[in-house]
Amino acid sequence: MDQRQITKGMIEFIKSVLDNTFNALSTIQDQSAKMFADFMDKAHGLPDDKKKAINDWLAAYKKGRDDFKKATDEKYEKVANYFMRYFMRQGNTGLPE
Repeated sequence: MDQRQITKGMIEFIKSVLDNTFNALSTIQDQSAKMFADFMDKAHGLPDDKKKAINDWLAAYKKGRDDFKKATDEKYEKVANYFMRYFMRQGNTGLPE
């Protein structure tokens, strides 16, 4: 196995791990938010302004999660492009294929 294939495999593995971890954590967060929303619907003593604050907090958390995913994907592309350029300078076909 040449250096290009090893590097490509490592980068793809890392991307796969990041995507799978992100998806798992997103699922947990979404389920927790749904459970919490159900709880708030049944909590009659909770003032509306408190419910709004909690919903705003959950929305901000989801936005932060989506921003993190976007930033991670952008950085992954930068790493893949860096190695592609490196291998092209070395005379190989580059990354990714």
